[in-house]
Amino acid sequence: MRQPIDIDHIRHLYSTYAHDLDRVRERQRALLAPPASMKAQLDDIEAEITYLLLREARPETVVEIGTFHGWSTTWILRALRDNGTGHLYSYDTVDHVAREVPGELSEGRWTFTQGDARENLEKIPDTADFLFIDAAHSASFARWYIRDLFPRMRPGIPVCVHDVFHGRRPLPFTEGAVVLRWLAERENPWFTASPARAPKMYDRLTHIKQSLTLDHPLRNSRDNPMIFFTLR
Repeated sequence: MRQPIDIDHIRHLYSTYAHDLDRVRERQRALLAPPASMKAQLDDIEAEITYLLLREARPETVVEIGTFHGWSTTWILRALRDNGTGHLYSYDTVDHVAREVPGELSEGRWTFTQGDARENLEKIPDTADFLFIDAAHSASFARWYIRDLFPRMRPGIPVCVHDVFHGRRPLPFTEGAVVLRWLAERENPWFTASPARAPKMYDRLTHIKQSLTLDHPLRNSRDNPMIFFTLR
């Protein structure tokens, strides 16, 4: 049985992969330096946790719904490269990511499909070992992936859903409200490092990063609104 995604496990992952994470952070930092046009969507802690969970899970197939300019894509691809195995399948309605992801990361480990994931369900691998979602944040989009995508995925895989906790609670009639209700109905636990929702958790992770000298920020934003859970 996969280890629960909780603060103790994440602290262990930070310690285990501290050296690799330090190197990856500096390579990601370079993607943001002028004249680069990369627009980073993930905040530091949520990006790092995604990388760490990928290192631990060593997935052969990762599905990413929503790429924008590829900040999350490059974090995922660096984890697959460091694992020495795995392939990423990404989906988005725009193709900015195709011009932003370095070839040395994408070659042989990345397939991008432009188009609405809801219209390309048959192209999404049902063998995914890891699922990352950061696309439309509407209630209808959440209902789609809960109804049509989750049943295609194998139980026990890690799932990341972005933009849930910009405040203490998600707004009504949003993706976050729908997915949290679905998780609650199934008594499926989740984790967030959002300081708006879980300030003590955010502080603990900040202290962990400081102890490992991983606290120099890549981005100034500290929202970290993502939730992480294991699909049941």
